[in-house]
Amino acid sequence: MPSLTLTPGSTVHGALTAAGIRAGADSGSPRLHTHVVESAARANIGIWECEPGGWPVVDRPDTEVCFVLSGAATITDDASGENHALQTGDLLVLPPGWSGRWDVTETLRKVYVIY
Repeated sequence: MPSLTLTPGSTVHGALTAAGIRAGADSGSPRLHTHVVESAARANIGIWECEPGGWPVVDRPDTEVCFVLSGAATITDDASGENHALQTGDLLVLPPGWSGRWDVTETLRKVYVIY
């Protein structure tokens, strides 16, 4: 399989890098694959892929903006108890202090910016 490369304009080609099982997973076996496009003191940008499984998030320390490229998941917000279905083409913003749950139901690939 070819390695992942960036070309002018930050176009990504090739496979993502295996990153193990999602820390804190309490259901399924959510294996991760990633590629960090930019990692700096103020922001991280990359591509993230996760196989089905679920985990809680408690009091996230930063903001994440992500755009779903493929797959499906359900995000559950602890404060409201509401479930939000994510699918291809959805944009999600999780603010600092957010607590809830991710449940990936179909291998999910997203572009993310964390700041």
